[in-house]
Amino acid sequence: MNPMKQPFSMSGVPEEFSLESIRKVQQFQSSHERYQKTPLAKLDSLAEHLGVQEIFVKDESYRFGLNAFKVLGGIYAVGKYLAELLDRDIESLTFEELKSPETKKVTGEITFISATDGNHGRGIAWAAKELGHHSIIYMPKGSSERRLQAIKGEGAYAEITDFNYDAAVRYSSSLADQNGWVLIQDTAWEGYEKIPQWIMQGYATLAKESIEQIELHTEEPPTHVFLQCGVGSYAAGITGYLLQYYQEHHPKVIAVEPHSANCYYRSFQEADNSRHIVDGDMDTIMDGLACGEPNPLSWKILKRFAEASFSCDDKISALGMRILGNPLQEDPKVISGESGAVTTGLLYCLLSEDGLQGMKEKLQLDEHSRVLLISTEGDTDKESYRKIVWEGEHPLV
Repeated sequence: MNPMKQPFSMSGVPEEFSLESIRKVQQFQSSHERYQKTPLAKLDSLAEHLGVQEIFVKDESYRFGLNAFKVLGGIYAVGKYLAELLDRDIESLTFEELKSPETKKVTGEITFISATDGNHGRGIAWAAKELGHHSIIYMPKGSSERRLQAIKGEGAYAEITDFNYDAAVRYSSSLADQNGWVLIQDTAWEGYEKIPQWIMQGYATLAKESIEQIELHTEEPPTHVFLQCGVGSYAAGITGYLLQYYQEHHPKVIAVEPHSANCYYRSFQEADNSRHIVDGDMDTIMDGLACGEPNPLSWKILKRFAEASFSCDDKISALGMRILGNPLQEDPKVISGESGAVTTGLLYCLLSEDGLQGMKEKLQLDEHSRVLLISTEGDTDKESYRKIVWEGEHPLV
């Protein structure tokens, strides 16, 4: 449980995630012809099996045809950057206008650069290509070759480095400074806060969509939401909007990370109000979560409002992939990748393992619970997916 969690107060909820602010973000994102809400799977049979009222899974494998949610942040950050160059409110702009020859005369050709495990970088490369600009993407050591090729397929120059994720971010930042390129990164540091904030706002529309879809089924809000943490930008963006929408009735926020990159878990564990950093190779199948330094903007939100933090073995993610890919009875199937499924695996363990009964009770997970999970990616590495789901790699026992 989070020892730093404080009583709810709207004074601590960032205005950047207000309902009106995120409406404007979504308005821009939806101006692209391929925008559509991703499906929300309602897993009634799994909920009954695990003894909770409802389980909803937001399936981000359908996002813009890119198989992951990350493009929501990149697409908005790139658009917002161009809007500022044009001295325009992004609310008045569309993708088509940003692609126009008239716009290019003002902005010129821009090179966007970023570090990524795969999904964020592919989203940046796609957005840059769509708008007629260039992109350079660096990936940390151990990244998937298939994800590298997917990024190159979007027209980017991309390579896998010998750095871990956080060092790859610093390398990309230095190259941006040296060459006059534009860094689009979802983590912040002193002097680099504006673009990460835009990315977090872009992610928040995922929460807006989820709420609208849940309300088609029930008037009752979710009681729990399990959120993956890498640098924490996605988790904080989702949390910020949920706080704005539900206010004191917001769901309990549970942060989830891999063991080898559990910087939030360690920060909560130390309980000294400070961010704690994980270094090294951070070897995990959850590539999208292999980040060792919490985003300071995200930390401000999650340290105050997250209910609990969990550090998970890779086998928990593999379990979640198999559960979602092999549904009970009439439940819909969700193809979920390594970073997308860890929350499902954790929920299953919390509700089914006797040794976790105490934690289940502390979280008040019971027959009245309505749980929101977000499968943040599909099978972005199809060979790895088959090895885990078909061949049983990373078994639970």
